[in-house]
Amino acid sequence: MTKGEFMPQLDAKSLELINKTCKDKKHIKLTVGLLSGNERTIKTFGENGEIDNKNFTYEIGSITKTFTASLLAKHVHKGSMSLDDSIAKYVDGLDPSRYYPTLRRLATHTAGYSSTLPFTRREYFALIIGLIRASESPGTLPFKLDFEKMRDLLETNKLKDKDYNWRYSNFGMALLGYAIGVASGAGYHASMGDFLTTELGLSHTFTSANPGRLITGYTRKNVDCGNWIWGDDLTAPAGDISSTADDLLTYAAINMHELRPYLAMCHQKNADVNSMLFKSSNMGLGWLIRKDNSNIIWHNGGTGAFSSYLGIDKNRKCAVVVLANYRIDPNSIGETIFKGQINKVNTKEKI
Repeated sequence: MTKGEFMPQLDAKSLELINKTCKDKKHIKLTVGLLSGNERTIKTFGENGEIDNKNFTYEIGSITKTFTASLLAKHVHKGSMSLDDSIAKYVDGLDPSRYYPTLRRLATHTAGYSSTLPFTRREYFALIIGLIRASESPGTLPFKLDFEKMRDLLETNKLKDKDYNWRYSNFGMALLGYAIGVASGAGYHASMGDFLTTELGLSHTFTSANPGRLITGYTRKNVDCGNWIWGDDLTAPAGDISSTADDLLTYAAINMHELRPYLAMCHQKNADVNSMLFKSSNMGLGWLIRKDNSNIIWHNGGTGAFSSYLGIDKNRKCAVVVLANYRIDPNSIGETIFKGQINKVNTKEKI
């Protein structure tokens, strides 16, 4: 092992939090992946403690956005797209006299779109209330976005040519994915599928075009609510990828060492984040970047009944992934484990 590298293990505080989180969740499979240098540890927990890890496949929700932004960066690097392109370049039938957001603003949540889109406000808050109650987690995808609705929303949401305050936008990421699909000539799903397997070498990571290997998600009342199958819904670039802890640690290593030439642009600050929920971070392309340490990038995710977290310290060469088939607080677990791993690296470096 190199300096600062160790066989990563969970500390007592992390194990206590994991066991507390799993309590009374009869069907939970909570997988934690740890990476330190080239060494990795993956453990899975059930209601009563550690269980056999079978490399389970989980919906990773909004961690998908980091993949979408990485594919955008690849196109920018090879010159087939530009961050300063208007989305109007890729969507036919828009008013040519109007302003429409740039790809950079879409990738950094500064385009100005409401965080509720593509829902109406009533639809959005009904969904949130259901998720909070945890007894009504939707077993089917609640989004409904086709090309006509996407174009109508572009036309009816009139924006100015400026950087708006940061507002998390699934709709903005949907637009970004649509543009990537047009630029590739193959559509989003085919383009992303090739990126995942050929470019990144992730053999157990896929878009919803191939849902067969997923485990199902559960509500807090232990009711099986299945999976979100995105199909052709245009919101797919915001959250439809599924993966395993092992593949996400490989993805973390690729980003940690910036093994693709275009990844560095994803890790650079592109916007301020002035949200109370994310007040400790700035915004790269798709990734959140810690304000107190720009070498730490992270993202979380959640679908109807799944939760996910991925944190990477590029300087200390360590990463943490947390995946669960229940709605939990992935940030609390992820950040606790991540802090424990960083502390271990710091201790090793002092020896």
